Amino acid sequence: MLDTTKPLWQASACDLADAIQNGEITCTDAVTAAVDRMREVNGDLNAVVDDMGDEAVAEAEAMDIAFAAGDVQPGALSGVPITIKENIDQAGRATPNGVAGYKDVIGPDDAPFVKNMRSAGAIVIGRTNTPEFSFRATTVNELHGRTKSPWNDWVTSGGSSGGASSAVMSGMGAIAHGNDIGGSLRFPAWATGATTVKPGLGRTPAYNPSAPAERGPLAQIMSVQGVICREVRDVRRAMEIATLYDPADPWQVPMAFYGPPETAPVRVAFTKEMYEFDLSPAVSDALDKAASALTDAGYDVVETEAPLLREVAEEANRCLFGETIELMGDQIEEHGSEAIRSIFQSYAELFDPYMGLERTKAMARRAKYVRAWTMFLDEYPLVLTPFMPTLPFKWNRDEEGLEGVREVLGAAIWSYSMNFLGLPAGNVAAHFADGLPVGVQIVGRRFREDMILDACEAIEDRTGVMAERLFSRG
Repeated sequence: MLDTTKPLWQASACDLADAIQNGEITCTDAVTAAVDRMREVNGDLNAVVDDMGDEAVAEAEAMDIAFAAGDVQPGALSGVPITIKENIDQAGRATPNGVAGYKDVIGPDDAPFVKNMRSAGAIVIGRTNTPEFSFRATTVNELHGRTKSPWNDWVTSGGSSGGASSAVMSGMGAIAHGNDIGGSLRFPAWATGATTVKPGLGRTPAYNPSAPAERGPLAQIMSVQGVICREVRDVRRAMEIATLYDPADPWQVPMAFYGPPETAPVRVAFTKEMYEFDLSPAVSDALDKAASALTDAGYDVVETEAPLLREVAEEANRCLFGETIELMGDQIEEHGSEAIRSIFQSYAELFDPYMGLERTKAMARRAKYVRAWTMFLDEYPLVLTPFMPTLPFKWNRDEEGLEGVREVLGAAIWSYSMNFLGLPAGNVAAHFADGLPVGVQIVGRRFREDMILDACEAIEDRTGVMAERLFSRG
């Protein structure tokens, strides 16, 4: 239900859509509030790098006229203001992927995600920033500059969907598009206190009409499209739309978003294991609070060890960076900044990428790891894990040599491993410490993002919506 005591830009996507359908507010009201908020705060945060506010308001006005005339009926997201990350195509807009040399790449058509959201009535108010080649856990580039966190000036907003997380958490739209090949939805959610679910392999359609060539096979099975929101219920509603089938994606499986009910109580495997990386007290506390919230909500939480995780993480990074360096190395050298070239050198030194036949053999071994996890998830449908071992790091930590890259990406073993396995994984804030949100991760069975969101919502019910804490600061 819409809370009329708060500014409209703070309202959830669900409340906005419902209020528009019920005639309590107009699409123009919702979109204008988000555009005004964007223009108020974006100058400092630099989250939206392509302001589409004027077009969005005009689209909302036309939508209102059509509704009033009875020409069309409101959809599930009609009038809801959203942002789109600047690395997927939108007809007539630039798709630079954070790279100055690609600033003149113009999308000839909408990517499937954009089509799906617009088909439900969502209105795009702007496009958000991403690091160069969308390959950092922080968001900065020479084309647009740095995106700041809404919490403070020094901490990362996450990456690569850092523009998305900063935008949605500061009220620039109720839903922010992002994507994730190794953590690019979950890093920003973790860094800013937002919430998300990284879909599993085959869940959301993806295709960029502007792409000059197909991506590498590993990128095709690891990269997914999704959303970052302030509230779990908004992630749920957006993902119901985002997962609509599009034949342009040969990997997508056309199936319903909701699976069959699981016999209660749902078993949740719980682990704090970070192997050689030290788990901070704040993250340990967050995991305990999340486990307690799930137990109180009726889940059967069992502390146990997850299968082969450290091996999976190592194989994932060595495969992904091997493929990326082989297929994109020349582009990074030609178009990348000195910073991103140096970071990729650290990636290569830290992860010892697999090349050629080595990577083919590793990809064959992937079946062993996926099998181990699908069997584990048959016993435990959900797994509560750390996401990162520490609180969010400073925005340029990965520019500080090998140790910086190790802290930022090397320690993200619970992140990129899930992409390699093709499993869905959600992030939600479970604690607040030292002025920053502390997120945890919930992994689930393939095609059971709905169960992950149920568990995230149980944690959110205990912790509260982190954006409310942010907004209360003024």
